[in-house]
Formats: sequence, C-alpha cells, structure tokens
Amino acid sequence: MQIRKYLPITITIFILIIGIGAMVTMYYNWKSQEITVNKPMINKVVSSNDPLSLKSIIHEAEKNVILIEGQNELNTITGSGFLFNEKGDIITNAHVIKDAEVIYVRTANARTYPAAVVGISEDIDIAVIRVPQLANENTLSVETATSAEIGDEVIALGSPHGFQNTVTLGIISGTSRNFTVDGYDYSNVYQISAQITHGNSGGPLINRETGEIIGINSVGTADGTIGFSIPIIEVIDQINLWSNEAQNDQLDFASTSDIINTQKPELYIEDAAYLVNYFLESIEIRDYVNAYSLLGSTLQLETPYAIFRDQYIDNINLRYSEMNSNVMENNQIETLIDVTFDTRSESEQEVTTETVSLTFTIGYENDQLKILRIMSEEI
Repeated sequence: MQIRKYLPITITIFILIIGIGAMVTMYYNWKSQEITVNKPMINKVVSSNDPLSLKSIIHEAEKNVILIEGQNELNTITGSGFLFNEKGDIITNAHVIKDAEVIYVRTANARTYPAAVVGISEDIDIAVIRVPQLANENTLSVETATSAEIGDEVIALGSPHGFQNTVTLGIISGTSRNFTVDGYDYSNVYQISAQITHGNSGGPLINRETGEIIGINSVGTADGTIGFSIPIIEVIDQINLWSNEAQNDQLDFASTSDIINTQKPELYIEDAAYLVNYFLESIEIRDYVNAYSLLGSTLQLETPYAIFRDQYIDNINLRYSEMNSNVMENNQIETLIDVTFDTRSESEQEVTTETVSLTFTIGYENDQLKILRIMSEEI
C-alpha cells in the first residue's frame, strides 16, 4: 500500500527530470547551429551613428537659402536669408532691408519673387520677410533648445557679393560676444572662424553634426577672417511673434513682372548659368525630384518623371566643364557644357564613362526661369 501511495509522485518527478533534460539538450543544440536566411527581402538592419554627409547637408540647406535684393532710388543692397516656416517666411538681418523701398528674393532654383516685410527690429539686427509663393516648402530644422559651444563645427551659407549659395566652413571660435555696429546691439553672439563678408548677412549658420540652423550670420571683420552670428535661440520668440501676427492681405508686395522687365542682360545670363549648375548638382546628389522641378512644362510633358529619373539613376559621379552662355534672338539663353558621367552597370561590377555635350535652352515660363530644352550630343 505504501508503494502504491508514492508511485504517482515518483513517476511525475521522473517525467519532469526527463523533460527538463530534453529541453536543456535542445537549447544547446539550437544555440550552436547557424541559422541561414534564404529570403532576399530580409536584410540586416545596422544602426549608424555616422555624421551626416557634408554634401547632403549643403545641398538641402541650399534649397532654403535665399538671395535678397533691397532696392531704392539710389542703389541695391544684396543680402541673404533662409526659409524657416510653412508660411513662406524668411529670416534675415534688419540692415539688409531697412532702407529698401522694394524687396525681391531669388531662390536656389533661380526663381524670383517679390517679398514684404513681416517684422523688423530697430535694436537687434533681425528681420522677417514673407514670400507667399514659398509657403509649404520644406525647411531645415532650427535648433531652439540648446546653444552651440566653442569648437562645434559649423557651415555658413550666403550670397557674398551676389554669388548665390556660397559655402564656408569653420568652428565656433567664441561665445557671448557683445558689441554695437551701426546702431544695432549684438549680445551673446557666436564668433565663428568661417569666413563671411558683404552679402552673407542674413544667411544661416548650420551645425555640421546635426544639419540644424543655429544662427544668423550678421557681421564680419574687414579682412573676412572673423565672423559673428546671432544665435537663433536668442531671437526665435520675437521672430515667431512677428510671423504669427502678420496677415498676407495686410502686407505690401511688389510685382514679379517688374523684376523681369528691369533685369540686366548680364544678370539674366548669370541666373541661367546658375540654374544649369543647380540642375547638375541635383543630379549628382541624386535629388531627381528637385532636378525635374527645374524643367519647363513642355519638357516635363515630353519626359515623364519616371523616364527622367531612369536616365540618371545608374550615375555614380559626374564632372563638367565651364559653361558657355549667350542670349539668343528670342531672348532665351543657350548654355553649352560638356558633362562626363560615370555609370555603374546593372550587375554593379563595371563602371563606364561617357562624355556628352549638353545644350540647355533657358527662358521664362510664367514669370519664372526654367530649363525649356536639353539637347545631348556624344563627344
């Protein structure tokens, strides 16, 4: 009777021991085996802490950097600015536009628009202007939480002497600088080693590591070796206040057609060359959507986006010669340039090089400069 009483317990313990032993054996066998995945759609995901590509940061920033021209009866003052919200508002320096009777802006894709003043300070060298046509465009992130520190690498963009989207590199070489220039008080500004000069005023200062805007380039020494940038964190509240209060129907805009009618021929050629350069730069950085947006409507109808992209998608590098531009009888610009493409084959084992002569026809469409035609000839 005693044996029968403990028999079920003994059997249960025995089964548990066998089960545990089997599980341990299976675990060690599984752990030692190599698992092979035959699904080509499943890829290993690797997190990367590598810094953003310098070329990518610059290309994205260029889309937001604006060339500003403030005109009055005596002269034209050139400066820079950058888009910062979905309303088409542009941050710049007050000294760039304070004496302007009419304000025009030129974007990275060579489009020209009239602008109106949203807000301007008499004490701090900041101002905001608005271009409704630029509403809902993509903008760079603005750092409003923390200040930059000495040694941080920075990128300064602007249009010195009218040369649009010029880039200089440097570091934050000083902080909390205080001084007064032309009646404007500069308090707690960044000192930067990136060179800035006339025309850089109002352009963005970008953190090299994050790609975020941290300052407004404002003042440079005469020799260009030291620059000063207003920290965006110090003025963003005032900027947002101006932006939120302004209504488009209360702002004073000039006419876009007046800009085109008074444009000098040499500036027309310069804008056309810039547009071609920007088109090729977009192709090189693989920003096909941006490149396609530079084409005129007829050219887009002839070449759908998918076909346009496929023409360049295997390109891994390109180089091009100096441009040769001239004004044609119909007031359009013809720009000739030799471009060398390095293209990788579908098997990705062979790279071929081809040089072609491209002829771009540039002209105005709906008051904006566009690439109307592209002719290609092998060399």
